[in-house]
Amino acid sequence: MNQDNKQYVVPVLVIAVGIGWLLNVQGVFPPVDWLWTGGLAVVGILMLVIGTIDKLTGVLGPFLIIASICSVLRQTERLSIEKEIPVLVIVLGILLVIVNVINLPTPESMKQDENG
Repeated sequence: MNQDNKQYVVPVLVIAVGIGWLLNVQGVFPPVDWLWTGGLAVVGILMLVIGTIDKLTGVLGPFLIIASICSVLRQTERLSIEKEIPVLVIVLGILLVIVNVINLPTPESMKQDENG
């Protein structure tokens, strides 16, 4: 994403939060802890949109988005906690395989010191 488009990320997120809040107050959405689930999704999306995609962001971004979806499904009683946790473990494993198969770069903070 180029620098010109990055300036719109926060305003668009604020608009989305406002629309979601309004629809929630109007009873359009089911009763869900939207702060938690929305927070997971927003952080996951921001990890993918802002900065570079590497092995860390390539796993954590999608994982947080999927965790947000699972959270909504659990809170609306479409997914039990007994199934949610194993599903998330499987998703984590799949994401770890994918970042290695497509050979995403290792972030500088995770590279081992060559002198030590």
